[in-house]
Amino acid sequence: MTATALVSGGKDSIYAAYLCDAQGWPVDELVTVRPHDPASMLFHTPNLDLVRLQAEAWGKRHREVDVDGTDAAAEQDALDRAVRHGSGPVVVGAIESSYQWARVVAAADRCGRRVFAPLWRVAADRVVRAEIEAGLDIRLVHLAAEPLTPELLGARLDPGLLAELDRRSRTVRRLHLAGEGGEYESLVVDAPFFRARIAIDGADREVRGSVARLAIRAAHLVPHA
Repeated sequence: MTATALVSGGKDSIYAAYLCDAQGWPVDELVTVRPHDPASMLFHTPNLDLVRLQAEAWGKRHREVDVDGTDAAAEQDALDRAVRHGSGPVVVGAIESSYQWARVVAAADRCGRRVFAPLWRVAADRVVRAEIEAGLDIRLVHLAAEPLTPELLGARLDPGLLAELDRRSRTVRRLHLAGEGGEYESLVVDAPFFRARIAIDGADREVRGSVARLAIRAAHLVPHA
């Protein structure tokens, strides 16, 4: 029995897929849902093109599903199509979003599949520490919270940066340390289970008010030595 992982390219979905593999349910396909609404509450939007490289680096198949519209019904339809094929678990990296959880479970139920969500309701600091300890090279690519200033774009999320985020959360304004509330989005550019790392060839820094984004224009894989 193989699993289908819903992957955005960020730390939580990649780590959840890794845990599924490690627990004996091989993930054979990474599925990305591409929304038309950049402010989608259901789907991650930054740098979705890079999931193809992540799948190649990991030796997984990749499939992309487009959302045919911008409303909630269109997003749910795309999610249904994303999980329709297969019989094993549907893997998600959800931590606290009941909105996302309810819609993934509903889509899985309609096609007779169960959901594997190993990070669900785990404390944010524990999740991020576990991801870092697993060796994920996590970069911040979207910032949308007052404590997160533009110089953090592209920074690697390591123990030192996690401690700094915690300090800012306590002294500036509260934020979810795993970014579950949309405070930040991430991109995994390497991992011990990848055969190659993602090298970024070109990127644009976009800063508009309190929102900063690293839009990657080009990237390629560099095989591990």
